[in-house]
Amino acid sequence: MGKHAQSIDQSILRRIRSKGRGAVFTPAEFLDLGSRAAVDKALSRNAHSGAIRKLARGLYDLPRIDADLGPLSPHADDVARALAARDAARIQPTGSYAANLLGLTTQVPVKVVYLTDGGSRRVTLGRLQIVLRETTPRQLATAGRVSGTVIQALRWLGKRHVDNATVAHLRRKLSADEKRQLLADLRYAPDWVAEVLRRVARPGGKS
Repeated sequence: MGKHAQSIDQSILRRIRSKGRGAVFTPAEFLDLGSRAAVDKALSRNAHSGAIRKLARGLYDLPRIDADLGPLSPHADDVARALAARDAARIQPTGSYAANLLGLTTQVPVKVVYLTDGGSRRVTLGRLQIVLRETTPRQLATAGRVSGTVIQALRWLGKRHVDNATVAHLRRKLSADEKRQLLADLRYAPDWVAEVLRRVARPGGKS
């Protein structure tokens, strides 16, 4: 291996290590260090040496290590964020995963779904499936905000399964600023979800 290749390998590895264990990344993050072909080869060499781990085509991580279990699987959010950053796309957790993030269900999904304005993509990591599903701009109007996660979680639960206990849980869970965000984003929610958001943000549902 020539000096130039060694330099790219080391530069990439330093940047990865600076992120800390658990970091997930794609070749797009290192294109300032060399051509796409050179970066691909450097990541492949680092993965072959065991310095990093290849998760899927064009997707790598610096795994967290458990003393007993060894290398751990990456967090779904870290994988989704890496893919979104590569595509300059937005993502929004949805379905049972959104509900789980808010503590509205203890169910830990084996299929984690995100809405995105990038291309649809599916990554399988052991038993876990991470799905990025392309959707409309309106569905992503609240992406990156707690209101988006709450709206998606309530849609997944369904109107019949949202009760006073659900509202009480969200009141405890969300900060004052987050509750104000719910009110700011009412227009992006279906009517029945918007009414729940009002009840969460304003005890008693008063305007």
